Formats: sequence, structure tokens, C-alpha cells
Amino acid sequence: MEYKKLGEVCTVLRGKRLTKKELSGGGPFPVFHGGIEPIGYYCKGNRQAESVMIIDVGASAGTVGYCKNEFWSSDGCFCLSHVSTFEQRYLFFLLQSLERNLKSKVRRAGIPTLDNKVLENLLIPVPPIPVQREIVRILDSFTSLEAELEAELEARRKQYEYYRDQLLSFKHLSGGGRNEVEWKTLGEIGEVCMCKRIMKNQTNAEGCIPFYKIGTFGKKADAFISEELYEEYKQKYSFPRKGEVLISAAGTIGRAVIYDGEPAYFQDSNIVWIANDESLVLNKYLYYFYSVADWRLEGGTIKRLYNNNLKAVKIPLPSLSTQRRIVSILDRFESLVNDITTGLPAEIAARRQQYEYYRDQLLSFKRKS
Repeated sequence: MEYKKLGEVCTVLRGKRLTKKELSGGGPFPVFHGGIEPIGYYCKGNRQAESVMIIDVGASAGTVGYCKNEFWSSDGCFCLSHVSTFEQRYLFFLLQSLERNLKSKVRRAGIPTLDNKVLENLLIPVPPIPVQREIVRILDSFTSLEAELEAELEARRKQYEYYRDQLLSFKHLSGGGRNEVEWKTLGEIGEVCMCKRIMKNQTNAEGCIPFYKIGTFGKKADAFISEELYEEYKQKYSFPRKGEVLISAAGTIGRAVIYDGEPAYFQDSNIVWIANDESLVLNKYLYYFYSVADWRLEGGTIKRLYNNNLKAVKIPLPSLSTQRRIVSILDRFESLVNDITTGLPAEIAARRQQYEYYRDQLLSFKRKS
């Protein structure tokens, strides 16, 4: 297979920057700069439809994109000229397979930047047009399947949210039936608890006990405390039981995480929980309720969830058997839309992995000696 430098077979085009005043919130031509999502719209385009773009500035530098419609390329977005020897869609798949290499060539001093010379000097295989089209046909079939799965996932998420909202608002019950559900405040079903305050000088960047702050809650911890401090505070002060529902009282209000019982510690006041009696309300029912709770108190959206605000939130309390039924239904939906091992996300991940494998295999050509 013949290899040539990209700059020998097509031109790397630099875009032209527009001012913020020139951009609009909607229009016929999307504008790309520093990312593969439009930053706005313009009244005309400077790149034809079916063009490959390579982001050359910012955090996304080195990312390869493709636009089916005519668009405006700003100076944070290289494009490739259309030439008779290449299918643009083939170039897209080819450069996408080389994306990791492109990103490794980004200059990181100051604002990340990808030099056009990196692209121009990139050696690429030049198969005949019929071969390019067959590769495109195969890989498009993979991306089409993935797009269908993603559309299915989005539809299932909307369906899940619909049934969750119906089940937890008891709108499916008519008049008297809805009134038969007991309503209580969260303050009536348990005490608001939080961990003992941890000072900054008590944390380390490495360690054995993760310490979750509001910015890492539900994610990966970036701070740790000693095992000795953990054991001491766990014994002396409030600490969640396995299965209790931790919620964020700052940032994204009401974000919920079920405590799994593994050694961990949580930032006081920003991460709290209700020490509820499960003979009255199930932890998992409470977890789902938090996703639909009305945190707008005292006439507006609160920026911080104080204990009194939390205690005042009303929760519908059906019988435990009804709670179990609701939890069972929502568990099945959540598994389908969120479980990365068995649900649709797992299927999408498997198809993406399959696509990447075949893409790399199809685009690996032996170079002529």
C-alpha cells in the first residue's frame, strides 16, 4: 500500500475567527472553534458539507470531527480540502483512528495547540477509491448501530423518568386514593446527620481511606485520611450505615449516593443523610424520591440545602409493600439505562469497542517496501 504525507494529497485549511457579536443562537450554519460542538451560528459558511475537521486549540486539540452540512470553521478548527483521490468520510475514519497520536503531538505550554505541520507531515495510506468506499460502508454500519442504541437509550431514559415521576408523585392514583398516601416531612422520618469535620491538614493526596468532598461526591476521591483518624471518627461521631442515602447539600442539590459500606469519609455539611427508620421508609425508596424532590423552598431555587430546608421537604409514604413494588419497578428501569455491565450502556460500550477494533483492522495497511 502506498503511503503519502497528508499535506501532499490535500490542503490543511485554517479557519477564520468570528467575534461574539457575529454569532447567533440559531441559524443555518454552525460555527466550530475549539470543539466538535458548535459555539454558535452564522449567516454563511466557509466549509462545504461532508468535511473533516481537526480541533487545533484548547482542551479538545487533536480531536477529529465530521460535519454533514455546510458550516463555518473558526481558527480553532482545521479542515481538509476535498480532493478526488480521497473520500472525506474515509479520511475521517482514518484520522479518528490516529486521534491518540494527534493528541500526543499537542503543545501543552500555555494554551494547548496542534500545529498544522503535524497534520501535513502525517503519513497516511492511499488505497483506491473503491476500497475507501467499502471501508466507509462497513464502518458506517457500525456507527449506525451505535446511534440506534443511543437513541434507544435516550428513549428508555425518558420512559424511566416518566414512570419514576408518576410513581413517586402518586398521580396515577385518583382523588381519594392519592389522599390515602401519608405525607410526612423528611424531618419526621429521621434525623439529619453528617460526618465530623475534617481539616485540610488532616488529608493527603494519597492514602487508604478516601475522603469525598462535594466536588468528588459520587466520583473518584482526590483526598484521603489516615485509617487511624477514620476509625476514631467513625466510632465517636455520626457515620452512615450501609444502605443509607447520602445527598449533596451544596453544588447539585439533592444528588444521591447509596453508601455501600466500604471504608470512606464524607465532607461535613456538604454531604448529609437522613438516619431513617426502615420500618417506615425504605432506603432505596428514599433514594428514588430524592431524584424528584422539590428543593425549591422559600420562594426560589436554593443554592444550599440547610438542615431546616431538608427537614421541611415533604415525602409521600405509602405502605412498605407499595414502596417495595415501586423500588422493584424503578430498579429494573435504572438497570436498563444506567448499568454499565448489563444494560444498554453495556451494549453501547461493547459495540463501540467492536467498531474501534474493526476500524483499526480495516485501516491497517502494509506499507510498500
